[in-house]
Order: sequence, then structure tokens, then C-alpha cells
Amino acid sequence: MLEDHDFAQFIVRIKQKTDIDLSQYKEAQMKRRLTTLRMKHGFQTFELYWKAIEQNRSLLNEFLDRMTINVSEFWRNPSRWEVLQNRFFPEMLQSSGRLKVWSAACSTGEEPYTLAMILSELGALHRSTLLASDLDSNVLQKAMEGSYLERSLRDVPAICRQKYFKQADGAFLISEQLKQFIQFKQQNLLHDPFDGSFDLIVCRNVMIYFTEEAKHLLYHKFAKALKPGGLLFVGSTEQIFSPAQYGFETADTFFYRLV
Repeated sequence: MLEDHDFAQFIVRIKQKTDIDLSQYKEAQMKRRLTTLRMKHGFQTFELYWKAIEQNRSLLNEFLDRMTINVSEFWRNPSRWEVLQNRFFPEMLQSSGRLKVWSAACSTGEEPYTLAMILSELGALHRSTLLASDLDSNVLQKAMEGSYLERSLRDVPAICRQKYFKQADGAFLISEQLKQFIQFKQQNLLHDPFDGSFDLIVCRNVMIYFTEEAKHLLYHKFAKALKPGGLLFVGSTEQIFSPAQYGFETADTFFYRLV
């Protein structure tokens, strides 16, 4: 019971300091991740760990980095991106002069750069607005730098690898041309307001870490942020059951259209 109270107090203090509500994440996964981090520094309780975080900015930054999920790669689940490129984007471009696209929880940038490459290949990047947001300022900085290891590029089509990357010092650098079309922004999905009238929102492999209540909140917020007929593209483990309760219909596997 003392251990539960210790963690509960830590959750309250973190929310007061950062506006991050850890209670909206699945408790067992989050508590296990943060206990490992706390023990790594030799703190026997979350209270002691909290006192250290308050006095040491680097500990706070490390905490923020650990509690966010930063696993990403270009063209993750390639068949789904092919559906977007060959079907949905062409449909959108037929009915709209400009596209407004958001990569939510974009991590180190592979997802928004994938979107930018696809739009460029379709000749539509110059008439698209591309927002990329994440909670973690450290991964946003990495995204803006646009430097990647080769393993992140394993599913990038050969023509795109040739056109949009250059190799330097063992890394692959994203094209400066693509960078200028993406606006990177720090954002807390559960707390901050969203912009609106998006044609497409991509939020993949993040909601699996949230509680059912937090997912419910997010789906409603995403629905309000989309224009009628807009699409929500989710991850391979994030199928939405009963999408109609949020105003969605299934458009394809892992794609949901706002009715």
C-alpha cells in the first residue's frame, strides 16, 4: 500500500509540473518503465526520485524521454503506406486543391518524412501543409536534424532512398528540400487543443500505451480535428472497435473516415 501511495503521489506531482497525466497511460507498463529508471539512479522510492528531478533538469529530461515511446522507422508496415499513396491521397487531391496533414506523436521524424516523400512523388508536396508533433522535445530535435541509421531505411523504396537521402559519416541525411515543408511542434495529445480541418491525421503505435478512457478522449478529439471525409490512420495493433461512436467508418485496414 505504501508503494502504491508513493507512485500515486509521483503521478500527481508530475502532472502539476509538466501537465503530463501518467494516470492516462496503462499503469503496469508505465510503472515498470519508471521503476527501472528510478532504480538505475539508486532512488529507493518515487518520493526521493521526485525530489531529485526537481533539483536536476537532466533527470527531468531523461524521465520525459523514457516515458514517451520513441520507436519509429520509414514506411512502417509498407502495404498500408501503399494504400495511402495509391488510393487515398489521389482521391483527396482530386477533391481538394490543398491537403492538410498531421503526423501526431511523430517521434524522431520518420513518419512525417515518409508522408513528405509520398506527397513529393505525387507532385503534391508544394500544395500540402504538413504538421508533425510530439510530446518529447528531444526527439523533435532529432527529427529536425533528419539524420538516420541505415536500419531505419530498410523499407524505403529505392527511388526515394536515392532522391531524398544523402550518406555522410555513416548516417543518412534527409533532403533539406523535404525539411522545409514540415512544421515540427511540441504537443501533449491528451492535454493540448488541436488545430482543425485536417484531411489526414496519422497517429500510429502510440495509443496502445493509453488507458481505454484516454483512447476514448483522443478519438473524439481526432474526429473534431478532421474535416468531413477526412481520414485517421492508426497503427497495426490499434484497430478501433465500434468506430461509429466517434463518427468514423472503416475506409480500409487501419484507416477510418469521418462520416
